Amino acid sequence: MIFIDLTPFRCPVPLVRVKLALKSMSSGETLHILLSDSGSRRDVPLFLKKQGHNIQVLCDDAIQLALIVTKVDL
Repeated sequence: MIFIDLTPFRCPVPLVRVKLALKSMSSGETLHILLSDSGSRRDVPLFLKKQGHNIQVLCDDAIQLALIVTKVDL
């Protein structure tokens, strides 16, 4: 599992870093992401769903959004 703490960053940096991480991963590998920026909390999950990846929300509170993403190659 790859872990990326993107809480210090504002959109679009988290989305770009998630895309780069996914490119380096094989199908079935997992990525643990932490987000805090409101734009990224909206855009990153939408991108992941649109791409067909499996998403599990671990935490969604006022401070952060934590996701586990399983890469799916379409």
